[in-house]
Amino acid sequence: MGLLQRSCLLTLILFNGLALGRLAGIPTVPFTASSDEFYSVTALKSIVVDTAFAEYRDESGETLIPPSLQDFAQVFTFDLNTTLGIDARLTNADEAPSDSVFLTLGDPSKYTDVSGAQTSEGYTLSVSSSGIVISGASPLGAWWGTRTLVQQAILLNGSLPFGEAVDAPGWGIRGMMLDAARHYYPPEFIIELCSYMSFFKQNTFQLHLSDNLYNNVNIYSRERSLDLYARFRLWSDAEEVAGLNKYKNESYTREQFEEIQFACGARGVTIIPEIEAPGHALVIVQWNPDLGLSTDLSLLNISHPDTIPTMKTIWSTFFDWFHSKTVHIGADEYTADANEYNRFVNEMAAFIAETANKSTRIWGTFPPKPEYDNISTNVSIQHWEFFEDNPLFDYILNNYSVLNSDDTFYTVNKWSGSYPQTVPIARTFNGNPADSGIWQPFVFDTKNSSNNPPRSSALVLGSVVPLWNDYGANASVYSEAYWAWRDGIPALADKQWGGDLAGTEFGAVFAALHPYVPGQNLDRAVASRGDVVFRYTANRTAPAACSGALQLTDASPNGYHASTSCAATPDGTLSVGPSCALRTPLSSKGRNYTLSLTLRVDSLGPDPGSPTTLISGGDSSLVLLAPDLNIALLASGNVYALNATVPLGQWVELGVVGRGDRTFARVREVEGEGEEEEEFLAVLGINGASFVWAPVAVEAPIAQVGGEASSWTGELAALALSAEA
Repeated sequence: MGLLQRSCLLTLILFNGLALGRLAGIPTVPFTASSDEFYSVTALKSIVVDTAFAEYRDESGETLIPPSLQDFAQVFTFDLNTTLGIDARLTNADEAPSDSVFLTLGDPSKYTDVSGAQTSEGYTLSVSSSGIVISGASPLGAWWGTRTLVQQAILLNGSLPFGEAVDAPGWGIRGMMLDAARHYYPPEFIIELCSYMSFFKQNTFQLHLSDNLYNNVNIYSRERSLDLYARFRLWSDAEEVAGLNKYKNESYTREQFEEIQFACGARGVTIIPEIEAPGHALVIVQWNPDLGLSTDLSLLNISHPDTIPTMKTIWSTFFDWFHSKTVHIGADEYTADANEYNRFVNEMAAFIAETANKSTRIWGTFPPKPEYDNISTNVSIQHWEFFEDNPLFDYILNNYSVLNSDDTFYTVNKWSGSYPQTVPIARTFNGNPADSGIWQPFVFDTKNSSNNPPRSSALVLGSVVPLWNDYGANASVYSEAYWAWRDGIPALADKQWGGDLAGTEFGAVFAALHPYVPGQNLDRAVASRGDVVFRYTANRTAPAACSGALQLTDASPNGYHASTSCAATPDGTLSVGPSCALRTPLSSKGRNYTLSLTLRVDSLGPDPGSPTTLISGGDSSLVLLAPDLNIALLASGNVYALNATVPLGQWVELGVVGRGDRTFARVREVEGEGEEEEEFLAVLGINGASFVWAPVAVEAPIAQVGGEASSWTGELAALALSAEA
């Protein structure tokens, strides 16, 4: 890649930051310059791991699968190459050679959090004329130092200032929570999100793995309630939980959950699993109806003699799957008996500690009162709303540890009467009511500072910010969860770490860093010289080397040449069908595009009851629905259909347009009258009482035409993709 050219604003931010003794990254980093010179990372010849610590693993963190220093170095070497184009050799040595990044471990006692407690996530980054040394309190601390190096090299045109950064996070838990219960997300998407979070030094990803739609279950009949959308996302073949999960294709097998945890762990992110009970437990009641409260089947009847044993059976099945020291049992919004609730939590927490040697976390629901048999202080509390609890007066002053998930930063995908659909990042810059200053995890109440503990409170664990899918899988596609968080994750990550990036700085710094975040392409960005990404016509073909296929020459400057096994017709078109394919070197294009096809559909796929695929990609497919040949997009397990149709046996120009968070299609006969665009919409059922139509942002499918059993038969004259919408 070419090194980034800084804007005037960004230059001012960066050099003002240096003058003030910090690096203006995300998060910001305390830094003491030793001179006004810079070291160019293009001079790096090697990444060197200190032989004495190469295989060291830190057991003090949240994860049970901590990577070694060598493991982190391998990922760092990959990032340097893919992000900065630096082909440095990874090796081991006892000391730092010149022009190297030397990764080692130092004195852990020098790194403390805001409470003064020692943290293993601190590091020192030293830059001089001979190279760069990163010394971590642990391998994870060294990893965060590599994030600083990569960020600063991006921001400073491939150079780092001479001097030293001594940095450590203020809080131990920093991250996000994804509601994967009401909307399934594939493992690779979760792994990409971990890569994104890690770049900004977040270390925790909570996965909400069981729930039902937010649909007021108590308004339905018992029969209807037992048929409502509810999911348990872990798939086990164990006889003890047979039937709990009925949807293997939208679940995580043990192998998949292992893949998620190890891939995220390789970038310093720990997965915290959550299985929700005794509230939001309709999926468990649908499996065993005797366990539900008669007044609301989404609530477990804790007094039933089989309820707690059943939950212990569920947890026992999955203990070996979970590589975190803490698990989350939910315990949110239970509206029945408080003493029974507290008994449930205490018995489950004791069982989890004795059986799995793990700690338990719950959502704040019934704070301690003199008349209750209260929850053990060994259970940590995840505060979310002041009408449920006051985190300071109810919990912290009673010696409970509290994680800040106050709904100040809640998002609900795709609609809500109360919460926004993207993170309100402005609040991170002015959310502290004491001085209208920056928000940090000790700020639970952004309006009344008397409800907030001191910044140095050791009982504030940190912050995890949730995204909820109250209206289920059909409300959105996978990537819309990322877009709800895209700007919010880095804004929050700066403050969760303890950084002080200002609102006037954030936009320029984030814009400069975002295109280079390693290990992911959540934007589904496609590199292009100009607005035309590719353009193929069947009359621009040539034999493809060594394949016997034809090459379709890309008429754009990008050289995204396609190949096809489909025959060219005398009329200069391709004869398309299930037995041949046109394949591009691309898969999907994210927001802001126009995909155009000039085609004639002569017949549909062999199964008249199934969709006929016009063009497919990694994230979506453009299809026709029988019997009327309605245009539809298949994405993230959903069907988004239009009234518009494609007539059989007629040449048409079909366009799909992604315009921001909205997607449209248009179709017209070749040389005929144009038709207006029609929008693809998601239909949301609101609280079981009404419906809302919401926009949906579907990626362009650009991988393949034909070659599938469901493909159409006919002719294709042109296929093009533009970055204009």
